Amino acid sequence: MSDRQVTYDDVAAARELLADVALRTPLVHSHVLSATIGGPVHLKCENLQRSGSFKVRGAYVRIAGLTEGERARGVVAASA
Repeated sequence: MSDRQVTYDDVAAARELLADVALRTPLVHSHVLSATIGGPVHLKCENLQRSGSFKVRGAYVRIAGLTEGERARGVVAASA
């Protein structure tokens, strides 16, 4: 693991990489949660992804960044 901070440029590059892979899901304002905490709360509807979660984004970006040697050794993934 790396302690490197994610930058805006990292996010922008991931967005471009994922353009044909993941759906652009909406943000939905939650009136109930906003009232509860006294500030705006928006929910990102990643349940609308084909996979049913956000995990496809992180997994795809990480695997796309592997070297040929790393890919040759294979990938093991788990989701709970």
